[in-house]
Amino acid sequence: MFKRILIAEDQETQNISLQKTLAELGAAKPDYVYYCDDALTWIKKAIKAEQPYDLLITDLYFEEDNNQQRIDGGAELIKAAKEVQPDLKTLVFSGENRPAVIDMLFKEMHIDGYVRKARHDGQYLKLAISAIHNHKKYLSPDLKQARKENNSHDFTDLDIAIISQLVDGTPQKNIPYYLQENNIKPSGLSSIEKRLNLMKEVLGFSKNEQLIAYCKDIGII
Repeated sequence: MFKRILIAEDQETQNISLQKTLAELGAAKPDYVYYCDDALTWIKKAIKAEQPYDLLITDLYFEEDNNQQRIDGGAELIKAAKEVQPDLKTLVFSGENRPAVIDMLFKEMHIDGYVRKARHDGQYLKLAISAIHNHKKYLSPDLKQARKENNSHDFTDLDIAIISQLVDGTPQKNIPYYLQENNIKPSGLSSIEKRLNLMKEVLGFSKNEQLIAYCKDIGII
């Protein structure tokens, strides 16, 4: 089991719950902080003392107060932490449930696990920590199901670029110029029309406005 664990969580009850879960797993008593800046400072000090942390557990969102922070969220904390300790294992424990946000954390931040704060989260935390300890990725079952239900279309970089341009008010006929300038292929107008029609067909929409609203809702854009 992990010997050196750091918890970054600004809600005291959640912090205590995490510590209890770790104790039940037989993990060493973790360190915990309420601010992201403090978390990064502790990570740096641990490295300097040649006693680096094995696992960082963090929320995504931290409530603002009079203690002004340079790092104001878990995603930014993970990025900063991995810059100083690339091999640090990371587990996100948050109420966020948008598939696009979670996918981004796995793909871009290379997190090792994600558990949503919800019913049965204590059980899922135990499974997540055990999986990460065994060098496996973990996503709690409730989020796996939500991903299947809410993201039945696998959005490509081309799809996101097209939708983002529509959001910015670019006429559909002018989107090829943007794609060409940014070396995004295929960039032809017919290809754009086909992708839009495919997305709307798969997701059950008839208008671009519906598609845009859906993408905003799930965090694609």
